[in-house]
Amino acid sequence: QVHLVESGGGWTQPGGSLRLSCAASGSIFSFNDMGWFCQAPGEQRELVATITRGNMTKFAGSVEGRFTISRDNAKNTVYLEMNNLKLEDTAVYYCNVRAHRFYSDFVQGNEYTYWGQGTEVKVAV
Repeated sequence: QVHLVESGGGWTQPGGSLRLSCAASGSIFSFNDMGWFCQAPGEQRELVATITRGNMTKFAGSVEGRFTISRDNAKNTVYLEMNNLKLEDTAVYYCNVRAHRFYSDFVQGNEYTYWGQGTEVKVAV
């Protein structure tokens, strides 16, 4: 079973910064792509950023140039550095991890998706 622990959420003013962390643990063969999604009240969950094991990154257009995603494979942890935050960034942010559970998953190319419980980010005056 995979356990994801998120931290770093909170409140900041417009233009401020926050750094989110998500530590993954469990009996897993390998953690592959990792990323972050956000969900504002009454809205669908949307992709924010992803990062591969080889550190290839992808960002939503709304955060390009403001957010940075990184990972520490030794710690099975993914980070989201959020800079120049705007009011519309207010949302719950969810960590997302894809993994091969066992060697057989790796051989067959099967990946499983796991979600964190979410951490609240509020940007307000």
